[in-house]
This record gives sequence, structure tokens and C-alpha cells, in this order.
Amino acid sequence: MEISAALVKELREKTGAGMMDCKKALSEANGDFDKAVTLLREQGLAKATAKAGRQAKEGLIYAYIHPGDKLGVLVEVNCETDFVARTDDFKQLCKDIAMQIAASSPLVINRADLDPAVVAAEKEIYRAQAVKEGKPEKVIDKIVEGRLEKYYQEVVLTEQVFIKDQDRTIKDIIAEAIGRIGENIQIKRFARYRLGE
Repeated sequence: MEISAALVKELREKTGAGMMDCKKALSEANGDFDKAVTLLREQGLAKATAKAGRQAKEGLIYAYIHPGDKLGVLVEVNCETDFVARTDDFKQLCKDIAMQIAASSPLVINRADLDPAVVAAEKEIYRAQAVKEGKPEKVIDKIVEGRLEKYYQEVVLTEQVFIKDQDRTIKDIIAEAIGRIGENIQIKRFARYRLGE
């Protein structure tokens, strides 16, 4: 099947993947744009998993001040080399992450960073709510787990829905960036400041 240059260009603009990767994905998907997007995401996740063990000691501390000067974010994003840290692609990723933190106010970077006592307290609240709502005992555990997953999506940065694209999470955009850039990338730490808090 002949893949048009316009379709390859459109896929590249949507995913940020390389031209050859886009052309290959479209060929594998027989020209199906959505299927090609899925293939590229899967490839990005596979590359991210393979690179996860590599050390990321370089990177940037990115400062974002929201218009109005009442909200600011500092975020440290690490990569493997200084060369990558200076690229526009990496800087844009850092900016996107900082804007996400400003907009969504996460508590931690990863689920494992949450205090187990806080998680246990949340579970108890959800259990009490389910009991009060009169839910059957046999489904209460599933309800609690479902509500806990929703809590993680609200307070864990990597699990939050990306503010610029509701179909992806922060974990997805990092995985896609790893696939494009070819280096391990990690969010190391962040601080969010709001005037008066």
C-alpha cells in the first residue's frame, strides 16, 4: 500500500516520532492512522522499558511561572547526556511537565512515593463511604480499589491525564519522549509554589 507523505507528516506532528518510524507504523497498520498511533505508542513504551535501567544524571531544572505571577513550579527532569538536556525537544518536555504540575497540583511523582499511612486512610474513607451508600459487602473491596485508582490519577504526577492531550498520561508522554530521544528520562523532584500558601 502506498503511504502518502501528507499522512506521514500528520502522524509525525501528532506523535513526535521520526519520519521513518511514522512511515513504518503506517505501513504496518495498512494506512490506518489510529492504529499507527497505537503502534508508535507501544514502540515508545517498549523502548522506555528497555532504557529504564540506564542512569540519568544530566538534565534540567526547569522553572515555570504561570501568567499573573502567583503560581510557580520548579521541576528537575533527568536524562543521560548533557547533549540531550540542551535540545528543544527535552526542554519542551520539561515545560509540559512543569505546566502539568502547575495545573494539576500532584502530591508525588510515582505511586510508590505516597505515604502508606495516607493510602490506608484513603482506603478507610472509601470503605466507609461504600458502606454508608449501602453497597453489598462482596463488592465493597472492588469499589474501594476503583476509588483508590481514581485517587492515584489525581495525586500521582505520572498517572495524571496530560493537560494538553486527554488521551495520554504523563507516563505516556515520558515514554514517547524516551522513544524519540533514545535516552532514559526521569522526573527527579518538583516544588509547586502558590502565593499566600
